[in-house]
Amino acid sequence: MALTREERAQFLAEPHIAALSVDAGPGRAPLTVPIWYQYAPGGDVWILTGTTSRKYELIQAAGRFSLMVDRLDPTIRYVSVEGPVVGTTPGTEAHLRELATRYLPAEKVDGYIEFAKANHGEETVVRMRPKRWVSSDLGSI
Repeated sequence: MALTREERAQFLAEPHIAALSVDAGPGRAPLTVPIWYQYAPGGDVWILTGTTSRKYELIQAAGRFSLMVDRLDPTIRYVSVEGPVVGTTPGTEAHLRELATRYLPAEKVDGYIEFAKANHGEETVVRMRPKRWVSSDLGSI
């Protein structure tokens, strides 16, 4: 059964690991990778990715991407959202901290930030406006 507009927005706002997919060009399947993201109902989705990464290059070329999040418990549920890139900005430590705080236990955040600053290189925030949604909850199956 499809989720209501409010249910799907709330589900996407929860801290799931998303599968990001973006067109990888002629003769290639889409690039699909796990990623952390941020979303508040009614707003844009944003991700933080390496400025020189293949993923970022493909997103720039395509001008759009999709995210899919799911769970198995207490019911099988998923939300997939696709839309255009509506902006990019340089990533900051504040962006990194926001995502790390969303996904990691509090005692792991500072260590992760130090690791990311030392190993990830320059990052970019990419904002996507959700335009197409697909969702379902299979209930107690």
